[in-house]
Amino acid sequence: MNRSSTPPAPRVVPLTPRGQRTRGKLLRAAETLFGEKGYEHASIADITREAEVALGTFYVYFPDKQSIFVEVVDDLGARLRRLIAEAVAGCEDRMAVEREGLRTFFQFASQQRHLYRIVRQAEFVDEACYRRYYDRFARGYVSGLKRAMDAGEVNRLDPEALAYCLMGMGDFLGMRWVLWESDAGLEHVLDTAMAFIRHGLDARPAEAPTGNKKKGSRTPRGSRSKT
Repeated sequence: MNRSSTPPAPRVVPLTPRGQRTRGKLLRAAETLFGEKGYEHASIADITREAEVALGTFYVYFPDKQSIFVEVVDDLGARLRRLIAEAVAGCEDRMAVEREGLRTFFQFASQQRHLYRIVRQAEFVDEACYRRYYDRFARGYVSGLKRAMDAGEVNRLDPEALAYCLMGMGDFLGMRWVLWESDAGLEHVLDTAMAFIRHGLDARPAEAPTGNKKKGSRTPRGSRSKT
């Protein structure tokens, strides 16, 4: 399998409505078959049969199986990012953005049942495509977190590291409660995730630094005597 850092050169896409429809049928068929059979076992002939087009028609739009797989992954990512952007557009603060973004991801993963399997395969089919899927998602996330930090809504932390923390949490929650065990409501999961995002994990009170105070000193906690 190809791990090259350069995606296959794009084909010239016919601009006729019929050509666009045919290309769309091939992409939808490929998404279904890569999800059901896996990349290795889904052939170009399978894709054209599913799309109900002639085998030779495939090569009008894509040079090989890898190129259509890469486009399927890129398209899934673009659709997900667009839906989340639309869903959070009316949110008033960052916490609302986080909750609505998670909810939209869960809904998308529930409707696109092959999302997880296809994206996981991308790591081995085309590593550049796999990394691009997460990188494009993270870039938008980082921008939103930076704005929230500037507005005082989020603690000032490394925005990229924080973005990947939040993306990883959403990814695994979706795998557990959408992919493995479908739960249409998921409100209890959203409540737990948001409580964690708002308040963190450590329930112990923060301890103020004590300095180098000697035993028995009456210096107030957190201060340091000067000589």
